Amino acid sequence: MFENPSPEEMAAILRAAKTIAVVGLSDQPDRESYAVAQEMQHRGYRIIPVNPNISSSLGEKAYKNLSEIPISYDIINVFRRSEALPAVVTEAIATPCPVIWAQQGIYHEEAADMAKKAGKTIIMDRCIMVMHSLFVKGKPNL
Repeated sequence: MFENPSPEEMAAILRAAKTIAVVGLSDQPDRESYAVAQEMQHRGYRIIPVNPNISSSLGEKAYKNLSEIPISYDIINVFRRSEALPAVVTEAIATPCPVIWAQQGIYHEEAADMAKKAGKTIIMDRCIMVMHSLFVKGKPNL
């Protein structure tokens, strides 16, 4: 059965990361994906939108898929339904990005197995913003 990395590991991932590719990021300010990504942007991360239905979000050009992004990124943050996670993981495996982070409410055992077999770290059913608040923001060492 799947287990998320420890709080210490999540904190280390968040401290080391500089750029987050957000799969399913909306350009609508009333959407959860927008609010979370905007807050992470305010906390110093560069946000790269990945959504074939928009041209930009949060002042950044949007990309149709992960493979189109011309710069490196440290975390793939997923705002898609659980049943879409295997397809996102398949795409993520083809990238050098080491971490796949599925937002709160997103969980798929097979996708987690795929990611782990490919050597990726996967976090599921955890809000990246909340984990940052708990483990990183205002806490120099966990």
